[in-house]
Amino acid sequence: MNAQVKAKALKPLWRIENAAQAVFDPVPFKVYTQRDLERIPQLENLPAEQRFEMKVVASVLPFRVNQYVIDELIDWSNIPADPIFQLTFPQRGMLAPEHFERIATLLREGADKVELEQAVSEVRMELNPHPADQMEMNMPRDEDGARLDGIQHKYRETVLFFPSQGQTCHSYCTFCFRWAQFVGDKELRIASSEAGALHEHLRRNTDVTDVLFTGGDPMVMKTRHLRDYLEPLLQPEFDHVQTIRIGSKALTFWPHRFLGAEDADDLMQLLTQLVEAGKHVALMAHYNHWKELDTEAAQAAIRRVRSTGAVIRAQGPLLAHINDDPAVWAKMWKLQVKLGIVPYYMFAERDTGARAYFEVPLARAWEIYREAMQQVSGLARTARGPSMSASPGKVEIQGVAEIAGEKVFVLRFIQGRNPDWVQRPFFAKYDEQATWLHHLKPAFGEQKWFWEDEYETLRDDKLALAD
Repeated sequence: MNAQVKAKALKPLWRIENAAQAVFDPVPFKVYTQRDLERIPQLENLPAEQRFEMKVVASVLPFRVNQYVIDELIDWSNIPADPIFQLTFPQRGMLAPEHFERIATLLREGADKVELEQAVSEVRMELNPHPADQMEMNMPRDEDGARLDGIQHKYRETVLFFPSQGQTCHSYCTFCFRWAQFVGDKELRIASSEAGALHEHLRRNTDVTDVLFTGGDPMVMKTRHLRDYLEPLLQPEFDHVQTIRIGSKALTFWPHRFLGAEDADDLMQLLTQLVEAGKHVALMAHYNHWKELDTEAAQAAIRRVRSTGAVIRAQGPLLAHINDDPAVWAKMWKLQVKLGIVPYYMFAERDTGARAYFEVPLARAWEIYREAMQQVSGLARTARGPSMSASPGKVEIQGVAEIAGEKVFVLRFIQGRNPDWVQRPFFAKYDEQATWLHHLKPAFGEQKWFWEDEYETLRDDKLALAD
């Protein structure tokens, strides 16, 4: 622990005024973006070439980090191996060599802004900015056939909403599969400020039981904006919406949002109001390493959220350079259970952005999951995975087996575009190098997956509507 962090640890984050209430001191939010890389004091000790490499990568992939992450989460004596440093700071390997050299050459030669932006845009389009057919197949339409921007409805029971006020994060994850939201290109962004469009879509789709507010991070919003979206869901016409989920990394990247922020008390009151009205409120917390849970502020924020009656569920991808170690996952799941968090998902890294830097072969992913599960009690075995959020649905690797002399992956749909696919086992030829569903082939001489023809029909129908 560095001297700055030690000094901070001596000062309590809050003072107890009575047995029922903790008063939290406000902490100023200070953030650094691509333009500020040279202003981060801790980077001054890194070699000039490494700092230049960061600048190159940050020209393509979004970069944003705040003072809390820098001071509290990163061990600056362990650079570049520190997992939170890898999680938040650009590394050369996050771009393919040919992409890196193209942008690096332009920066070294002092290319004009137009030429550089054109090159950056072309590189981004080669990084599969919207994986799993998000733009083509997940966007619902209104009664007149117009696309409802800022809403995704992939599965029957669950609707995703992207509030425009929540389309940034307190810091950015370098692996983020929604990186395209943050690069300033309106053509790549999914967002809406139309609460009315969301509510009307929910009125017309009474099979929907869950609404997920996502982004970006809805917890960057002022509580008054969040309230505008959520309070109407307490009306009787939305009784079919049983669960309100809020996807957030704020418990890691800015726990002070729940502690001493100006409207933190109002946020706690809103969550309590939703719970007491009969809604199941789930904060879908994104965690990638146990270090994110191991600060005074993080644990205080967790306690405060749980005091509202909201449930915290933890999910995150398996990532090379960050958490590709069963001991890391076991320790993280144990700590989550200790703090009252429900382990929910281990994902495979999606096929977008810096995927080549972070992806782990599916065979190894299953081994890590299995070995981590062997180290925890039943309460931590609620985490499902490794799961691929592919276009047909969420596909879980259940294991590796030998059947009729053939080594295979045993797979199942946790969720699917057709609910009839859910929980049906199917088998893929074993492949040590495969990292995603499209790398796998059906086992036992089958030419197609059992769901393939139906999926292609669904896809063709969706694309026809878009034309």
